[in-house]
Amino acid sequence: MSSKSAKACNSTPSEYWQHHGQSPQLDAIPAFESNWAQAPKDDIDTQPPCHPRACAIQDCLTKNNYSEAKCQSVINALYECCDAFYSKYGEDASTVSCPKPKLLQLKLQQMREGK
Repeated sequence: MSSKSAKACNSTPSEYWQHHGQSPQLDAIPAFESNWAQAPKDDIDTQPPCHPRACAIQDCLTKNNYSEAKCQSVINALYECCDAFYSKYGEDASTVSCPKPKLLQLKLQQMREGK
């Protein structure tokens, strides 16, 4: 597997956070989403960067019959992680978990404008 290959979400977000000393409530999606926004910023240093947040999106979509609207806060959390990743490592950095910097900036702008 190359370093740019996507890593499977082989643990649930709850398993990830329990391993890292956190315990967000994942049984109820609204509680999960509000806790996820407060997750540690060290997600940018996971391998691959921001991967736990990308996995959280998959988990949320699965639990909500693939309704993107019900998972918007975890999607936004991924964008915020990706923004921190590019701020720390520069726009030439790359991770399979994040959109390219220009697309990310567009998504962040749309998020701020409520679109």
